[in-house]
Amino acid sequence: MSNNNSNSAAAFEFELFEGDPENLKTVVATPNHQINSNPWIDSSALKLKHRIGRGPFGDVWLATHHRSTAEYDEHHEVAVKMLHPVKEDHMQEVVDRFEKLFSTYQGIQNVCRLHGISIINGKICIVMKFYEGSIGDRMARLKGGKLPLPVVLRYGIEVAQGIRELHLNEILVLNLKPCNFLLNENDQGFLGDMGIPSLLLGIPLPTPDMALRLGTPNYMAPEQWEPDTRGPISFETDSWGFGCCIVEMITGIQPWCGRSVEEIFQSVVIKQEKPHLPSGLPPALENVLRGCFDYDFRKRPLMVNMLEAFKSSLNAVYDDGSWIGLGNRALVDKVAGIGYTEWLLLKDQLQIGDTVRSRKSPSSCKVENMNVPEGTVVGLETDGFLLVRVHGIHDPIRFHSSTLERVTLGLAAGDWVRVKKANKKKHSPVGILHSIQRDGTVAVGFIGVETLWKGNSSELQMAESYCVGQFVKLKRHILSPRFEWPQKRGDEFFTGRISQILPNGCLVVKFPGRFVFKEESKSYLADPAEVESVSFETCIGVAKKYQHLEAFHWAVRPLIISLGLFTAMRFGMFVGKKVGKSKRKVDQKVGRSKRKVDQNHQNHQTVPVEVSDGKNQDSQTGGNAGWLPNLFREG
Repeated sequence: MSNNNSNSAAAFEFELFEGDPENLKTVVATPNHQINSNPWIDSSALKLKHRIGRGPFGDVWLATHHRSTAEYDEHHEVAVKMLHPVKEDHMQEVVDRFEKLFSTYQGIQNVCRLHGISIINGKICIVMKFYEGSIGDRMARLKGGKLPLPVVLRYGIEVAQGIRELHLNEILVLNLKPCNFLLNENDQGFLGDMGIPSLLLGIPLPTPDMALRLGTPNYMAPEQWEPDTRGPISFETDSWGFGCCIVEMITGIQPWCGRSVEEIFQSVVIKQEKPHLPSGLPPALENVLRGCFDYDFRKRPLMVNMLEAFKSSLNAVYDDGSWIGLGNRALVDKVAGIGYTEWLLLKDQLQIGDTVRSRKSPSSCKVENMNVPEGTVVGLETDGFLLVRVHGIHDPIRFHSSTLERVTLGLAAGDWVRVKKANKKKHSPVGILHSIQRDGTVAVGFIGVETLWKGNSSELQMAESYCVGQFVKLKRHILSPRFEWPQKRGDEFFTGRISQILPNGCLVVKFPGRFVFKEESKSYLADPAEVESVSFETCIGVAKKYQHLEAFHWAVRPLIISLGLFTAMRFGMFVGKKVGKSKRKVDQKVGRSKRKVDQNHQNHQTVPVEVSDGKNQDSQTGGNAGWLPNLFREG
C-alpha cells in the first residue's frame, strides 16, 4: 500500500487461501472500507522469496507485494510475518483484533509501517515494511556485541517514543528485543513488532510451549509467563522487556544467556532474580533501569519516565569515563521509607480539590499513624508538599505528597475490592484496585483475567484485605479450590502463612507447619475469595489454639512430643529416686534393729519384761536393758 495512492484507490474484492497446499480453499469477501482503512491483501499479490528470520510466534519471510490498478503498477519488497497455525474456529477472532489494531496504527511515528494482513496456506500473515537491518544485527557485527552508550541512548529514545505512542493507544507490545528494533537507511530506530502477543492473548495455541508464554523468554517480565495467574500484564510489562534490551545493548550480553526456558522461568518467576546492571551508568539511567526490574509491575516506570531519564543522560557530558552534570548518584529506590517507589507515586498526581488520606504501608492491612483520616487538598507547593484541610482543624496542614493517596468515591489504588454481581468469565470475585479515575472508572487486577479489568466503581464493593505474614486457611465450604492446597491425613487442609501478594490479589502461601521434602513445592497459590484469616483470637478452644500453634513450624509437634517424653522421664526418675530412698531408709532401720538385738543376746543383757497387756516388750526395752536395776538381772 502506497501513501501516494491509498486515498484514490477503490474498494475491491479479494481472495483468501486457507488450508494446506494440497487442499486449498478460496474465500471471497468484500471489504467494508476503502483501501486506506482496509487491511486485507490478496494472497496472490504476495510472492514469498526466502525466510529471513524465525521467532516464537512464527517465521519472517522476504516477499514481493504486487499492486496494480488502471493508474499504476508497483512491486514492493515487504517483510511477511507468517504466524504459527491458529485453530480455525479462533482465526476470525485474531483477524478482527488485527483490523482494530491496523486502524490505530496509522500515523504512529517510530513504529514499522503495516501494509496489511493475508492468509497463506492456512496461516495468518502480517505484511510490514521491509528494513535492511536491526539493532540486533548491528550488535552482532561489533566486537563484544555492545554499542557505545551515547548510541544506546539515542536508539533508546527513538524506540521508546514508538512504544509510548502504542501505549497511548492502549496497545501492548510484549515482544521487545534488539532484533525487533529496526534501522532505516538514516540509522534511525523503529519498533518492528506491532504487538503480535496481544493479538494471540487468550487464543488457544496448538503447542503447549507457546501457551506458557507471550514473548521471548529472555526478555519476559514475571507476570508475562502466567498472566491469568501471576498477572495481569500491563504497560509496565513492556518496561521490563525494554530494560532488558537496553542492558543487552550496553553490555553485549543477552539476559539469562545460555539458560533453558525452564531455568529462566525459575530465575525470573520463582526466585525473583533480576538482570545484572553494569556499573558506571549515569545515575538517571541506572535509576530508571533498576526500576524496570521491580517484581511488582506497579512499582516500575512508564515509558514517559524512561524517555525523561534517557534524554537527561544523553545531554550529559562524557569526560574520561565519568558523567558530569547529573547530580547526586544516590538512587531513590523507596520514597520516604513507606515502601513505594518514586515511579508508582508519579502515576497519580494530586490536584486541588482531591480527597486524600494517609497512605498505608504496602505490607500492612490497616492504616497506621492515620494523620489524615480524610481531607481535601487546598494548595500545591513546588517542593512536593501539599496543603490539606482536615475536618475539625481550622488551618490547613502541610504534608508531603508521597504520604498521601487519593480517594475517589470511597476507593483508592491498592484497596481490596469485590465485584457485586457474579461474573461469567470465572475470574475471582476478589481483586486489587490498580487505579480509579476522577470520573469513577476503575482498573482492577483479578485472578483469571490476563489484562486489567476495566469498569465502573459502582460495580465494586470493599472486600476483606490481606497482608504478608497473615495465617490463612481454606473456608469450610471450599472443597475444590482454584489452586492446589496441601492436605493433612484425612480431609483437613493445612493452615498457611502469606509470603507474598501478587498484583491481581493472588496469594503466595507457605506452610511452615508442614515438613517439606526437596522434590515438593515449598509455596502454593491461593484465591483470596476462598480463604479466611486465622489467629489465636479466632481459634476457640485449647485444641484449636494448639493446631494454630502447629502451623508456625513443622517442628512444633515433634518438639511437644519430645518435651512430653522428657517430662515423663524426669518425673519417672524423680518418683523412682523417692521410692528407692524410702526403701533404703526402711532397710537401714530394720538392719540397725536387728544388729542391736543380736548384740544383746550375745551379751546376755536382754531381759524379758512382762507388761499389763501380756505382750513381750523386748523391742521396746532391748536398747535400755543395761540401765535396768540390779534386782532384775540374773545371778
